[in-house]
Amino acid sequence: MSEGFIRSTRHRLALVEANSRLVALGLNKGTSGNVSLRWDDGFLVTPSGMAPAAIRPEDIVFLDMDGTPRGSRAPSSEWRIHRDIYAAHPEVGGVVHGHPPFCVALAVLHKPIPAYHYMVAKAGGSDIRCAPYATYGTQRLSELALAALDGRKACLLANHGMIAIGPTLDAAMALAVEVEELAEGYWRALQIGQPVLLDEAEMAQVLEKFATYGENAQSGPAA
Repeated sequence: MSEGFIRSTRHRLALVEANSRLVALGLNKGTSGNVSLRWDDGFLVTPSGMAPAAIRPEDIVFLDMDGTPRGSRAPSSEWRIHRDIYAAHPEVGGVVHGHPPFCVALAVLHKPIPAYHYMVAKAGGSDIRCAPYATYGTQRLSELALAALDGRKACLLANHGMIAIGPTLDAAMALAVEVEELAEGYWRALQIGQPVLLDEAEMAQVLEKFATYGENAQSGPAA
């Protein structure tokens, strides 16, 4: 067993657990979706075409930033998205890509998630964009995803699914859950009518508040 594998064991286990958790949460089914985290001079990503329950730490694939894989398995077909996000966003430590049902329902309509609820700002802006369609696993899809993530922490992928990013894998996972909840809320509201949207000024205020949200959590609520 290589020294690199031993050093990365904890991170590999985290990816195995995160991938299984996405299924438990209903954000993925079967072999869909993939997760990764930044490690060493590249990143670790789940393998292609394996059911989460069958994946073991040794199945996790390490890729250099030039896309060269190391391991016994082929990396996820969406490895380019992960690689390009890490290259473009040095602050990102974890990436989650999934096919949650409500995100997919909006994505097949090419609908972004607008500011129907202030929590949309958790994804970094006044909306959650939907990237135009491109064939899965292609460089074009990665380019479109990066554009949709400009100034954002999550996006939908037309006729496909969603992406969430964060400074850690845990943060990216939490945001993926949040985005699916927002997609569900928006989808349900659309069954009744057209939701009333918050304006840019209000969303800017919410974004400012979110920038320091939780900083005083250890000292309790302000007097």
